[in-house]
Amino acid sequence: MPDALRDLWTALLAVPHLKLYLTLAWAVYLLGLGGWIVLQKREPVATLSWLVSLAALPYIGFAIYYLLGPQRIHRQRLRRVRAKAKFPPLPDGFKPSPEAIELARLAQATTGLPPTTATSAQLLIDGGAKYAALLRDIAGATEHVHLEYYIFYPDRTGAALRDALVERARAGVKVRLLLDAVGSGKTPRRFFDELVAAGGELAWFHPTRFGQVWKRPWLNLRSHRKIVVIDGRIAYTGGINITDDEDERLREDAYRDLHVRVEGNVVGSLQLVFIEDWAYATGAPPLALPAPAPHAGRIPMQVLVSGPDSSWEAIHRLHVGAIHSARRRVWLATPYFVPGEAARMALTSAALGGLDVRLLVPRRSDSRLVTLAARSYFDELLVAGVQIYEYGPRMLHTKALLCDDDLCIIGSANFDHRSFRLNFEVSLMCGDARLCAELATLLERECAGATRVLAERARPLFQARLPEALARLVSPVL
Repeated sequence: MPDALRDLWTALLAVPHLKLYLTLAWAVYLLGLGGWIVLQKREPVATLSWLVSLAALPYIGFAIYYLLGPQRIHRQRLRRVRAKAKFPPLPDGFKPSPEAIELARLAQATTGLPPTTATSAQLLIDGGAKYAALLRDIAGATEHVHLEYYIFYPDRTGAALRDALVERARAGVKVRLLLDAVGSGKTPRRFFDELVAAGGELAWFHPTRFGQVWKRPWLNLRSHRKIVVIDGRIAYTGGINITDDEDERLREDAYRDLHVRVEGNVVGSLQLVFIEDWAYATGAPPLALPAPAPHAGRIPMQVLVSGPDSSWEAIHRLHVGAIHSARRRVWLATPYFVPGEAARMALTSAALGGLDVRLLVPRRSDSRLVTLAARSYFDELLVAGVQIYEYGPRMLHTKALLCDDDLCIIGSANFDHRSFRLNFEVSLMCGDARLCAELATLLERECAGATRVLAERARPLFQARLPEALARLVSPVL
């Protein structure tokens, strides 16, 4: 074999004008693929990053772009279902502020989901509280249980939830479980055989399709959503996946995280999001479920969704809009902080305007590259007056924004390019003073126990400044 390769290499070098042919091939490759990327009219920095990668890594760069490059997903048919959905009207007596009305209109225009209400909204701090409440509610299900998760691992936590779903499926409850094919890729499908045998349905979001060479793989477009809807009455969403890694009762180093349990009309919006995702993943017509009886609540709430099926970046826009609308404080907690220019400007403008702006991030996230990229933005924020806290030793996984005393956004979306542009995400925007006060108490406690980042901190060149600067270079494609 080595002799054959040597002969082939010798023959290749003997080809006349080989360098000219290779140069022309490289130029055609770069102009063709580069032109295609430029015509997509994406953010200039990201476009230039891809062009440099393609030029520096001929053909290998194309393979990387083919696997991980930006793509658009078209789901207009499913969005028409959302447009036809009938939502209960807001109760009489609601008098939101002009800022709240503007944000609600922005949210409806970019997502198709109108403002609604909840009769109850409960913060669930850490996995122990979330899993206990979830298993209790599932045990009481009589009609259906719909679940959508990014991560569902076959450990003690995953087995407990699966067994609860099996029991309900055997009792005649319709169980539908939608899992992301990459996030839950470590979980063998046979783990759910008992659920399927009991009558439950299982689907995978964007399974790999490497065998279909005429189609680009969906490797980089994931459903990061965490949604549970029980009988159309109760719903859960937030940042907590199904894994022992998020149960502090099982692991001392479990992620610090946050989830929300809601009841009332807002459940219908989360149900609709699940129905669209289920229809998209399975290729079946959207589920026709009986409309639950309206339950007019007093808690203003609106579901926010975003993903590569829309160019509006709704969750990104609502974060930026909420920060601009703030008059007293902006407190942000996120495990991955890689802001774009608009988000960075919003935070620094709020701080420069005298607002109490705080950023809570993990001391070390589960991605060293993202940790370095996040720290590369600290100097600009600190100069503007932003207070930055690094939480540890547990990994902070909470995704929450609090503005003033009456607006918060909690959900699955991180404060980075991937969540705002590539992932399918879901969040709740809430205008309830009580829930905001609970969140404020939580974030204040987290900041008090975290390490505050100081402007005069030690930052050695090779241990900090250079790695952070290099990580920042690739932040547009993180």
